[in-house]
Amino acid sequence: MHDTRQLMLSGQDPTGCAPCREMERHGKISGRQRQLIKIGVLVDNWNSIATSPWLPIFKNSQGETNEMPVDWQIDLGNYCNSACVFCVPNSSSRLAEEWMRIGLINQMPLQSWCEDPDLLERFMRDLVSVPNIKYLHFIGGETLITPAFVKILSRLVDNGMADNITIGFTTNLTVWNEKILSLLQNFQQVNVGISIECFDALNDYIRYPSNIAQVTHNAERWIDMASKNQWLLQIRTTPTILSIPRLLSVYEFAWRHKITVESCNFLQNPRFMNVNLLGHVHRQPIIERFQNWIDSHQPIKPTAISANVRNPETYQTVLCQDLSSYCNYLKTTPENLDEWPHLIDFIKRLERSRGNAILDYLPEYEFIFRSKGY
Repeated sequence: MHDTRQLMLSGQDPTGCAPCREMERHGKISGRQRQLIKIGVLVDNWNSIATSPWLPIFKNSQGETNEMPVDWQIDLGNYCNSACVFCVPNSSSRLAEEWMRIGLINQMPLQSWCEDPDLLERFMRDLVSVPNIKYLHFIGGETLITPAFVKILSRLVDNGMADNITIGFTTNLTVWNEKILSLLQNFQQVNVGISIECFDALNDYIRYPSNIAQVTHNAERWIDMASKNQWLLQIRTTPTILSIPRLLSVYEFAWRHKITVESCNFLQNPRFMNVNLLGHVHRQPIIERFQNWIDSHQPIKPTAISANVRNPETYQTVLCQDLSSYCNYLKTTPENLDEWPHLIDFIKRLERSRGNAILDYLPEYEFIFRSKGY
């Protein structure tokens, strides 16, 4: 990280900062802002650096550090039972097999490191030797069916480290694993992300081959489990051109259950799934529905953006704030006509493989999809 730190110390943005800057321009809380909160730095008050517990390390770093990581993100690979239409083979083994079969790729992704028993054992030995770990966030595939996840949790519990560590992960709501639930109850805290795009059958198409009844049932089970154990739970969603007309159902569900919604960024890849393919005539009704919902639900118009999107006490403000960012994005982002041929070709290929049809789930798009060659 030395070169990145030096670049930032000189006042420049690394290229990787672009997605966060895009989010912030539209009023969406970025990963940059969320990470600053973890180290006690408030985005609207740089004097807060003086009170951050990391201040001595900031002063002495000069782009270097001898500190061991206390907040880890662990990528377990692509072992997954879902094949979401906006996903990629490096994140889903099921999708990789399908794309290989229908000719969208000519080479399978590399095997995950954690499928090698020797590498996994070495990693776990290193992990339990690191002092002062605070947070472990697991990504890659469907965490609850990835064998390495259970093994890592078990090793941490067996080594007496669970009491001081928070575990974070996201599940696609297609499975329920009692063994993992039992292990999680040993940890200081658990942050659970539940992935869903909308609460109707369109979710089955987007997050193929899920079943909305099962997904909703598991979502409610996680909410109940989180409430009983005082875990932090959020909905994780990835709005695309396909899901944006039904996105309100996610915020309605979150509002009823007093939880928040969070997405990593405005979708950048694949570009043909971005909501900016929609023209103004199709965006305007969506914007109006979003704005009407915000106006009828927002308790008090905030004077400033709340960066702490994981505070359950402010879920109402956070939900309205997050939905507002999509209003802003739809209002200001130029239409991208160039990606329509790629979207139509991609959907046709998938549907020949899966035997489904988008217009059975999204009839309101018939005119625009037919006009683009579907």
